[in-house]
Parts: sequence; structure tokens; C-alpha cells
Amino acid sequence: MGTDLTFCSRRSPVVCLHGCAASSQPLASSIGLDVLKRGGNAADAAVAIAAALAVTEPCSTGLGGDAFCLFYNGNTGEIRGINGSGRSARAQSLDFLEGRGFTAEAPPSVFDALNVTVPGAPACWCDTIQLFGSHKLSLQEVLSGAVELAAVGFPVAEVTAHHWANWVSTLRDAGKELGGDLLIDGEAPKCGQVFKNTALARTLKELGERGKPAFYQGRVARAIVDVIGQNGGVMTLGDLGSHDSEVVTPLSTEYKGVRLWELPPNSQGLAALLLLNILEDFPQLRAAGHNSADYIHVLVEAVRLALTDAQHYLGDPDHVTIPVETLLDKSYSHKRAQHISMDRAMERVEPGPTTGSDTVYFCVIDAQGNACSFVNSTYMGFGTGLVPKDCGFSLQNRGANFSLRRDHINCVAGGKRPYHTIIPALLTESPSKGQKTRLLAALGVMGAFMQPQGHIQVLLNMVEFGMNPQQALDAPRVYAHYDHKTDQWLVNLEEGIKPEVAEELRRRGHKVNGPVTGHKRSLFGRGQIITVGDWWNPTVTQADGSSRVLWAGSDPRGDGCAQGY
Repeated sequence: MGTDLTFCSRRSPVVCLHGCAASSQPLASSIGLDVLKRGGNAADAAVAIAAALAVTEPCSTGLGGDAFCLFYNGNTGEIRGINGSGRSARAQSLDFLEGRGFTAEAPPSVFDALNVTVPGAPACWCDTIQLFGSHKLSLQEVLSGAVELAAVGFPVAEVTAHHWANWVSTLRDAGKELGGDLLIDGEAPKCGQVFKNTALARTLKELGERGKPAFYQGRVARAIVDVIGQNGGVMTLGDLGSHDSEVVTPLSTEYKGVRLWELPPNSQGLAALLLLNILEDFPQLRAAGHNSADYIHVLVEAVRLALTDAQHYLGDPDHVTIPVETLLDKSYSHKRAQHISMDRAMERVEPGPTTGSDTVYFCVIDAQGNACSFVNSTYMGFGTGLVPKDCGFSLQNRGANFSLRRDHINCVAGGKRPYHTIIPALLTESPSKGQKTRLLAALGVMGAFMQPQGHIQVLLNMVEFGMNPQQALDAPRVYAHYDHKTDQWLVNLEEGIKPEVAEELRRRGHKVNGPVTGHKRSLFGRGQIITVGDWWNPTVTQADGSSRVLWAGSDPRGDGCAQGY
């Protein structure tokens, strides 16, 4: 098939029968697996993992951020989603921001308190349990593992320690200090250092006991409003108290007999589907060879078109009309694909999104065949770096994604959700009429605007090149983004992609950066995959029972692992 895995798989895929959890922290994966063994289902385990990651990886996720969930019902084959993103403060209009002297050319700092949107993650956790959980375990029981982890302490993992220190330094360089709840003697914890967060343990315990009111009303809500107000923001108790998740119908598209499912806007799941539709017009991808110059050229050009469309059309559907059906029509992607020439990069494509940031993605499949694909984020590391008093978490800066251009679809407004980068995904067979949709995989790759690109690259690694889930995550990746400093699209190539490929891409007119090595490889995101059966392997005829074996992989760019039983 032309596959060249010079970047070898570093570990075997995890194989198991009864249940599997994959996340960016081994302690969190273990807590999720424990919930499965105690009678919980995939949704229960996913929320347990989300809470554990809020403890172990606060430089990527937490209660002060947002979350999105996709759930596959193993009994019915139905797929439903939860949009757990929060809205801006109602007082935060464009007129208000302009009155403070901010413009599209001079917006607030990305770490400004004005970029705090209502944290949607706690409500999403509660609603995931209520709508999709087994109801055999209470929310308190689901969160108990994370509470204990925060109260007793845990040793900080290597990659997490690196990013923790980087984001603390970044905040200090911006003239901000991170709250003491998330530091040890004023410093980021080092790898292997035991870290406790008793304030977060208390907040998680209260959430388990009282549910959403414990966060959106009372002590925690007042602390959130106080710290935002002290730093120039305008969020109110009313903004927090009126928040709720939204149950949504996922979007999907078909590619060579498989169907990719993503969440609708304001999530950028639409970008992944647009990208896959454009690539369908290039049936020679497999023959071109994995990470060949032809393959990467087509991928990057398609990314430029898909992300430009996303930037142009994607916003809060409660505030704007988004032509989703038109954009996902295969005739539209066929027209877009005609812009791509094999021998030369496109001369002019509108600026797209800039480079990305931190998030956690994780997934669970249980013994009943339910799957939960989940993503949780505070956006740029610790978000704004604002830590509500005695709460143990930082507040996101998701509002930095708003535009301050009055005619832009994603223009800031009061009570509006911004263009949102975080996207979980599911993969199914394309169902025959009247038959139950068969689950193939839960998958995702974190990393802001890398996410749709990551989804598609790992999907193609399996569908086109027959890689198992671990190989599909291990293989070197490509990340294209718009560089405003040079006013050009930049193609980042991870170590393991051949130097002659980079040279050929430059010859075709691409601005190439690479090879990207070491901790800088975080640019390419961190993913998790669990598949049902080895459908991605074209050489194996499945023996009796093998179709129900779970295969899982966890990204080597992170600290995590997949665990099963």
C-alpha cells in the first residue's frame, strides 16, 4: 500500500473484550476502568475520567472550561451529542468592548478576564450521567476517584510537567499570576513531584453531592464572579445560573464505506467533515503512499480550503444561520476540490485559524457496546489563569476565539457561544436501511485547530493504510495553519517524515517547518482511539468472536495509555 512507517509504533495496541478506556493520563484511564468494573457504563466512566484529568492535567482541562460529548447507544445504535460550551457574559457586546477601546486590530489580551465564557464542563458532566449513564452509580460515586486523587495527591507525569511549567511562564510573561491552588510554593510541580489540590477535592465533592447547583449557584459561582470582576470582567451570577447544556444531533459524512460523526456548530466538527469530503475527490491517496509528497500536498491543500470555510461560516447557530446541508453536500466539496492542483500550492486562500492549544480527549467503550467520545478543555493552557478563591481550578479563555469585526459570523455578542475548536468523534459503518448502525471506533485528537486535521489523518491511517489504532496514532503527522507573522500558510512536518518530502513540498510552493521534534511535537495533538474489531486490517479474515474484540491506542506525544479488561 505504499506505507512507510519509519516512525515505528512504540507499543502494541491494547486488546480486550469487556471494556476499555483511553486517556492522556494513566491514573485517569485507571479510574475510568474502575467505574466500568463497578457496574458503570461508558458515559459514567467518561465523566470519571474527565474529573480525574481535571486533577492530573489542569494545564489542559478542568471545571473552568467546556466539554463536548458523543454517545453511541450499544442497544439501539443511536448517536446523540451534548454541546457543553458556555456563552459570553450578557453585558459583553461589541459596543461595550469598543467603549473600552478594543478593536479587531487591537483586541483584549488572550488572557484577559473578558475572554472568560461560562464554564460548561460541570453541567456537561452532570447531563452526560443523567442522559446516558447506567444509573447504577450516583454522580458522587462517579466523581469519588477524582476527589480522592485531588485530596491524597498524585505524582505529576512528564509531558504534563513540561506544559504546566510552560503555561505558568507564559502567564507570568503576560504579567499574570496563576493561583496558588495550582502551584507548589509558587512554582509549577516537576515530573514525579506529588501534587495535592484540596480546594479542587472540595469543589468536586460538592458537585457530586449537589449536582449543577453546586457549581452554578452558591460558593463556587460567587468565587467565579468575584475573580472575574476583580480583573475587569463583567460576568454575573445570572450568567452562570442561566447556563445549560444543549442536546444536539450529530453531523456525519461517508468515506469509502465508513461514516464519521462529529458535533454540529458552534463546534468545528464541520471542518473535519468538509476536509474528508474534499479528500474523497482524490482516490489516489493510498497509491501515493503514506506521508508522501503527493499525499501531504493534497491533505494540506484540502485543510486550507476546509478551515477557510469553517472560519467563514462557523459560529453560534442560535445567533446566525449556518448552511450546514449545503456545505456537506458532496457537490460542494467536489467544486472545492477542483481548486487543488497536484503540481503547485494554491496561490491565494483566505487566512484561516492560527495555531492551536491544549485540551484533553478520551474515550470509553463498555461491555454492552456503548461508546462515549469526550473532550474537555480550558483552551490555552490554564485559560485566563484566573483561579476562583478556594475552588482549585482556572477559568478558560474561550472568548479569545470571538471576532471583533461587526460583520463577522463569529462576532462577539452578549450571551453568545464562540467558534469552538474541541471535537470528539465516532466512526460507524454506513448503515443499511432499517438496520442498526454498527460502531467501528471512538476517536479524537486534541489540539485546537489541529483537531480536524488530526481526526482525518488517523482515520486515513486506518482506512487507507490498514494501520492498527496504536500505529495510526504513532505515525508522524502534518499540521497546516495560517501564520499571521508571515501572512502565509505554514506546513509543519513531524520528525519521521522524509527530508526529500519536505523539499518537494517546498518546490511546489509550500512554506515548510520541520522536522518538529521533542516536546514541540505537542503541536500535532494527542489522540486516543478504541476500535470494535480489527476492521481496519484488510489482510485478516475475522475468526469467530474477533469482531467484538476492542483494540485501543494512546498517543505517544502524551503521558497517557489505554487500559482494558
